[in-house]
Amino acid sequence: MKKLLNAAFIYMLVGVASGLFYREFTKLNDFPEGQFTQLGLAHTHLLTLGFIVLLIVLALEKAFAISASKKLFAWFFWLYNAGVVLTSAMLVWHGSLTVLGEESTKMISGIAGLGHMLLTAGMIVLFVALRRAVGRAGRAGRASAGVVA
Repeated sequence: MKKLLNAAFIYMLVGVASGLFYREFTKLNDFPEGQFTQLGLAHTHLLTLGFIVLLIVLALEKAFAISASKKLFAWFFWLYNAGVVLTSAMLVWHGSLTVLGEESTKMISGIAGLGHMLLTAGMIVLFVALRRAVGRAGRAGRASAGVVA
């Protein structure tokens, strides 16, 4: 549980810092206010996918002991976090290029796509682990109530 809490805290700090970077970098480079750049998306991805989702997973861990399936939980944790980091890094890179008036490349889109694939894989593994944990909790509840399945 401490790993989830620490990761959520780090995402909160990096998410807030990315918002500050977005605001100051666009001002510094006289980027027109209101014009789209992916820098703002990095801020929301880090706060939502990193901070908020991991706090929700922390609550699920407390309720269902998802990490009891150690291998599944480790796969979820590393796949998901790699996806968040890779996706957010590509948003910052692409957004910075936009602010600087540079062309983005297909490579950036491809790497961002890989980040989204890792996020998806991590979410699937999370649901497999959650399903097992909920099943264990249900069996334990029925057993403690004296109900035979």
